[in-house]
Amino acid sequence: MSLPNSSALDSRAHPDSKPILCYVTDRRSLQVSSQADLIEPLLRKIALAAAAGVDWIQLREKDLTGKQSALLVSEALNRVSKLPIQPQAATHKLARILVNDRLDVALTSEAGGVHLGENSLPVGEAKRLLVASAAAETLAHDFILGVSCHSLEAAQSAASSGANYIFFGPVFATPSKAAYGSPQGVDRLAAVCSSVKIPVLAIGGITLANVSSCLSAGASGIAAIRLFQDSTDPTSIVRAIQRQNS
Repeated sequence: MSLPNSSALDSRAHPDSKPILCYVTDRRSLQVSSQADLIEPLLRKIALAAAAGVDWIQLREKDLTGKQSALLVSEALNRVSKLPIQPQAATHKLARILVNDRLDVALTSEAGGVHLGENSLPVGEAKRLLVASAAAETLAHDFILGVSCHSLEAAQSAASSGANYIFFGPVFATPSKAAYGSPQGVDRLAAVCSSVKIPVLAIGGITLANVSSCLSAGASGIAAIRLFQDSTDPTSIVRAIQRQNS
């Protein structure tokens, strides 16, 4: 099994030079009346975002067991596969489901890719396990592998090790990324984008007001939790970003 090269990923993800939009899930921050069972509300958010035209959905539910994660991936794939393609996204394929950290779950669930943290399984080892896996032959040929990076050096290392894309941040201040230190800023984002040849998605404090500055810095797209998850109308969010980039 071979992994796609960065140019194939880039042209497939946004054939008309549209930015890659990634919804990163966090069911614990869902604005719901009861926290008893958050899986169903999360699945509804996933379907809503996918129907709106979001390109990727990263399932980042770190407290779930492997079995629970696999069930979530399976149901997310099922619901996304049943969604009609919206008129405003005529060239848009079904949303790609990415699994956070758990390569084993991504493989067994036949997800669209795996997203690794900067301190999780090294990219090279993940690629070796991917190719050697018995599940590799049943995966889509364009299964992708991405990495979260918080420095220029980490981004360059991930790219040279064979990552298909990078999340870089936090670009702006955000509670979910406070543990990674002060915001990196747009200038550092631009430095990362210019130093690697794979897509870089800006993450951390992304809003409609600052998306254009990330794209102007060279980012291939953006990844966000609240921008998509807190919206009751993610279609308007997707359209607004696309208008900014048209």
